[in-house]
Amino acid sequence: MFAAFQDTDVMQGGGSGRLLLTEYMNEHVYPLLRRTYSEDVRRALCAAVAEQTYLLGWMAFDDGEHGTAQRYLIQALRLAEESHDAALGAHVLAGMADQATLTGNPTEGRRLAQSGRHGLAHVNSRACLADLWALEARAHAAMGDKTATARAVLESEKTFSTVDHATEPVWAKFIDAAYLHGEMANAFRDIDQADHAAEHARQSITHARAQKRARRGAMSQAALAVSHLQRRDLEAAHSAGVRTLELAQRVKSSRAVEAVEDVQRRMIPFGSHQLVADFNERARVLLAA
Repeated sequence: MFAAFQDTDVMQGGGSGRLLLTEYMNEHVYPLLRRTYSEDVRRALCAAVAEQTYLLGWMAFDDGEHGTAQRYLIQALRLAEESHDAALGAHVLAGMADQATLTGNPTEGRRLAQSGRHGLAHVNSRACLADLWALEARAHAAMGDKTATARAVLESEKTFSTVDHATEPVWAKFIDAAYLHGEMANAFRDIDQADHAAEHARQSITHARAQKRARRGAMSQAALAVSHLQRRDLEAAHSAGVRTLELAQRVKSSRAVEAVEDVQRRMIPFGSHQLVADFNERARVLLAA
């Protein structure tokens, strides 16, 4: 069930399937925690429920409901601790780090990402470690630390090159090239390193297109559009921005919509240019919906 709902989130966005997952958890999963089990069974149950609860938090996060997301993530962390699954706990901390950085608290995002890495000290989950390094890079970039950003990206790339997906848990499935290069593109975008941002954005786009992942494709197209704007190439930015819109329309994701709005804001310095007007008119339909 976790794999099915995770695929729904990855392919269709957090707003698709979240209410169904909430109903499933409330009616069928959470009541199981009130029963009595042997220690081994209880730990396994807590791990399974933590995975699902994390996913609920992530879907709420992607759907723009940050207060709800935070409550689910805290609950998931407690369940992961009760399960004694250190890798799962680190994974939940990664989600909390991502949310903290993207809601304007990168200092907390960095702390949570580093805490997650420390939690992996005696556990081998290379995918989770690569994710935590990427999210630490996002936090450093949001704080304007270019050196630390580049170092964290390098560590993420090195770690990801050693990942054996066959040995990773199901929850680590999304930590792949499309996702990581997308996060790296956003990190370099935030420190105005347009060439590096464009390089990683294109790699993310290629992998996302092969998997038909519209949400990730939309966010990475937006990062590519911004990298063009940083190099004052409005025509290329408009082209990438239009592709962002096309992909964002296919998913129920507030993050994809926010990516469109970010491109709009960054086009403001180009004034009333006809390409800006065209993009804003195309975006108006999506944003109204």
